[in-house]
Order: sequence, then C-alpha cells, then structure tokens
Amino acid sequence: MSLSLTVIEHSMLAGEAGEATALAIRIVAETARLMGAEKLVPVSSAHIDGALYHGDSGTLFAEKLVQLGGRVAIPATLNVGALDLSCGAKTRLSPHQHDMAYRLMRAYESMGCTPSWTCAPYQAGHRPALGSDVAWGESNAVAFCNSVLGARTNRYGDFLDIACAIAGRAPYYGLHRPENRLATFVLDCSGLSASLRDSDVFWPVIGTLYGQEAGTAVGVVTGLSGFATEDRLKAFGAAAASAGAVGLFHILGVTPEAPDLATVAGGVENLPVIPVTPERLAKARSGLSTTSATRIDAVAIGSPHCSTDELREVIARLAGRSVARPFYACTGRHALLALRPDERQSLINTGVTLVTDTCIVVTPMLAEIAGTLLTNSGKFAHYAPGNTGYAVRYGSLAECIEGAVSGELATDARGWS
Repeated sequence: MSLSLTVIEHSMLAGEAGEATALAIRIVAETARLMGAEKLVPVSSAHIDGALYHGDSGTLFAEKLVQLGGRVAIPATLNVGALDLSCGAKTRLSPHQHDMAYRLMRAYESMGCTPSWTCAPYQAGHRPALGSDVAWGESNAVAFCNSVLGARTNRYGDFLDIACAIAGRAPYYGLHRPENRLATFVLDCSGLSASLRDSDVFWPVIGTLYGQEAGTAVGVVTGLSGFATEDRLKAFGAAAASAGAVGLFHILGVTPEAPDLATVAGGVENLPVIPVTPERLAKARSGLSTTSATRIDAVAIGSPHCSTDELREVIARLAGRSVARPFYACTGRHALLALRPDERQSLINTGVTLVTDTCIVVTPMLAEIAGTLLTNSGKFAHYAPGNTGYAVRYGSLAECIEGAVSGELATDARGWS
C-alpha cells in the first residue's frame, strides 16, 4: 500500500514550514511507509517520552531540532526526565551524564513542550477528547489514553514522538483505526470475591494477568464494573503495558468504548472467554516478586506517578510515624501543588523522599547495595530488578508502609483467599 500525502504535507517535506518541520514530517512519513499506513492523520496533542536521557545521541538530536527552529505544532506534555528539577532528589549520574540529561530536558522545554515531567499527564490536566487522534509516548500513558479517555494513539517511541508533535501528524495505522480497537477476547473476573476486586492491591495483579494473556491483542475485562477508580485503572494499565505490549484495554461498563459486549466486540458473538481463577491470579501475583526475602532495604511507590489522593493515603497510614527504610514516593509536580503545605511537610517529617520529574527505575537513585525493594506498583515490580539491581517484593500500600516503618514485610494473604 502506497502512502498518500496531502498538499500541506508535501509542502512540509519541501521545507516550506522550516527545516525542523521538514525533518519531522520525513521521519513520520518514513515510519508510515514502514508500517504500511495509507496516509497520515492530524493529531491534536502529544505526550513526549524522548526527553529521558539514555545517552548523548538523544540530547544531540533534540538540540539539533532546536537549532533548526523546531517548535511543537500541538499541545505536548513531557514524560519523566532523568533529573528531579523540582524537589531536588539526588541521582547517582556522573557529572557528564547529569549535564547531558539537563540539556536534554531544557531542549524539549525550549521546543514549546509543557514541563509537566510526569508519566501520568492525564492526572495533570492533559485529557484529549473521546475519539480524537493524538501521538503519545510512555506505555502506561498510552494505555490510559486509549482505554480510559478513548482517544486514539499508538505507542510512539523516542524521536518519533517529538517528530509527530512538530509535524502535527502521525501514521494512520494500528489503534488509530476503529476496526483495530475492537475486543477479540474476554477476561472474566466475575468469579472473584467482591472484597478482592474492591482492593487496590488487586488491580496491578489483574493488569499483569491481562497483559500476559493479551500480548498485542485487545480484550475486554468483565466483572469489574462498580469497583474501578481512576487510580485503579491507572495501575491496571501500567501493569498490563509492562507485562504485555498492551496499548488498549476495555473494561465492560467502565471504559467508554465498552458499554456492552456487542459494542466492544463490533457485533461479533461468542468471543473466547478466559476465566480468572484463583490459581491464575496467584501465579500472576507471585510473578511480581523476584525474592521471598522479608527483610526490606527500600520502598518505592509511584509508577505511574502517585496522585494527590495516593499521597494523602500515605500521610494517613503513616499517622506521624517515621520510616526506618528509604521510602521513595515518585509523583508529579501537579500532585504536590495540590497538597496543602502542611501535608507536604508531614511527608517530609516522616522520612518520605519526594521525587518529582523522574522516578527511581529510570535514573539511578537507590543506594548501590544488593537488597530488596518493596513496591505496590506492577510497573516498578516489572522493571526494577533489571534497572536497579534490587530484588523485588510486591505488596499492598499498607504493607509497603508497614515494611518501611519496621524494615520487615508482613504479608496479609486473607484478602486473596
């Protein structure tokens, strides 16, 4: 299938909108050809993942775009960088890496991107309209954008994301196409207890199981209507996108494209059904831990970034006690700004390290020891062993807080029975 460009897109390629736009539209068009897209689609917003430092080439590419006059043509928020420019949490980057990471973050800001520096832009006010086409990066943000907001995006990686934002175009393939957004299987949770489905610790686990079953497919989850909150959907999507290549999930009666089975399946009857049994759930849950150790060396929450509600829950559960182990609460500037000054000070007084603009698995922040990291995040559990060298234990937020206070993990298995 040949790629057809509009008159305006041809003029961009010819450099009539500037050198940076010509470079950007060339990247987008070549990607579209590789993906077999028939055309490009105008996009109304972008979320940029390419501002995270992975090496000098990323910084030099961004600075080249700036030198060529690059400016985003649409609203564009920024995902996490490698530095905490707001709270000042310390990293273990070398001076050269620190400098290049800083230059990279500032280059993206100078192209007109909003300095949101969060992996949860949807909780910072970036919420594209149902059915709109956008160009988002970052796996959990893509899953939430497609699934919960009902906007349409593929997972746009580094360099392609900023190219889409400068050109205002994306390749028309994948999840931009309505026929690719229909469910092809059912994950049935109706046999699980209501108390389990109504617990926060359940959602990263069922998200992990969904990701393992889905791979690149799109499914619909049944039996969760009445139990979903935005933070739980955030946790589900992040775990699903980490465990599989999930860009879209549907939850029957909850997400906007799944009001009923007939609609979400496009009229197809008798979709294959995967029942969620206690055994399947237990296997997914155990897979989020890489050790059985009960001694805890550090605790981390906030992947995706903690919401204001989640930070307030930490305050309430700590109840003025101090943590005995390093406790990292990764969050966005928007969430901290929504806290009262006394609430923020309460977190600091109890020993919580507030981390903004970045998180502990994308930049080195943990002490260089071989230890165990306790987390309530399915995404942290997936990436932390490889990125930090720590073994991981998965637990509830309550277990994380008690583990940080005592230095030992005491699990409560009653809710899973």
